[in-house]
Amino acid sequence: MPRVFSGAYEGASVFVTGHTGFKGSWLCEWLLAMGATVTGYSDKIADGPTMFAAIGLEPRINHVLGDVRDPEALIASIDAARPDYVFHLAAQPLVRLSYEEPAQTFATNVMGTINVLEALRILDRPTACVLVTSDKCYENREVLSGYREDDPMGGYDPYSASKGAAEIAIHAYRRSFFMSASSPVRIGSGRAGNVIGGGDWSSDRIVPDCVRSLLAGKPISVRNPLATRPWQHVLESLSGYLWLGALLGGRCQMPRVAAPIDASEGFNFGPWPNANRSVEELVNKILTHWPGDWDHNGGSGSYHEAALLGLAVDRAYHKLGWTPALTFPEAVERTTAWYRDTATKGIDARKQTIADLAFYVEAARQQQIAWTV
Repeated sequence: MPRVFSGAYEGASVFVTGHTGFKGSWLCEWLLAMGATVTGYSDKIADGPTMFAAIGLEPRINHVLGDVRDPEALIASIDAARPDYVFHLAAQPLVRLSYEEPAQTFATNVMGTINVLEALRILDRPTACVLVTSDKCYENREVLSGYREDDPMGGYDPYSASKGAAEIAIHAYRRSFFMSASSPVRIGSGRAGNVIGGGDWSSDRIVPDCVRSLLAGKPISVRNPLATRPWQHVLESLSGYLWLGALLGGRCQMPRVAAPIDASEGFNFGPWPNANRSVEELVNKILTHWPGDWDHNGGSGSYHEAALLGLAVDRAYHKLGWTPALTFPEAVERTTAWYRDTATKGIDARKQTIADLAFYVEAARQQQIAWTV
């Protein structure tokens, strides 16, 4: 792989919470490709198919089973890893499940984040940490414009509110403990859009639901076809997190900028506004690459779901030089091909993942995005 992120992760020790999840598995694969030593910390491996199992990640990293709600175990694991970088992705990530398990959602997403921050507060080595929340951390006013990093935190449902609360906690810890010159730890937060990509088998998500229906030869059941979301390939958000981490770590700086940039704040890593598409448009685009049918199942039942959601990425562009690399059609095509080709053509999942990673890096290099220079 070409050298990216100024080589910040070559030989680095990286601690990843939530490494057995969809985004965490992709992140670990990319880190390994760059020569990092990876320690993953997660409470379980989900039942059924997972990206983690599909790419054979467990024997290639230091795989630790532990709960972010257990502060003693988490602190011990981070201390043992002696990390140069920490990426906190562990979460209860599903909106509808948060209605069924609200207390567990807040405990994992808020107290889990605080436990990571506490572990960092007593860490005695230079470490950069990116804490990942969500585009749903903002108070959703159902407006067409994308939310900016200074917009109010909020959330209608327990999941969204928990992510807003996590951002408030991160901001308080940053100002209270990690901004002084004597602190060896630098922290920032990343907020991504609705990520898609191969290997996500979570329940109650539109792309995995599409794939399960297509594999079964059944019409795709769609709850809210007119709801719009900021769709982006998983590697878009990960490139943002990795670049933010590299800048926080001080091992590199913005190209053509004389002094290191202050990256210790929250950043949106979303798609360009023209990738904000309806669920119906997403499903129809998937079906151009894997023929099938879909139908409207009549609504989402008793649970509230946002109709409009978008992110503004101006801050990441102007302060970090980060931009999306893929168009909406490219992201959907790569995502659909991953599932279709691994399921119906016998292509190895890890081989397909590495091919997608190479495609993405080359697309970013062609556009001279800051982290590739």
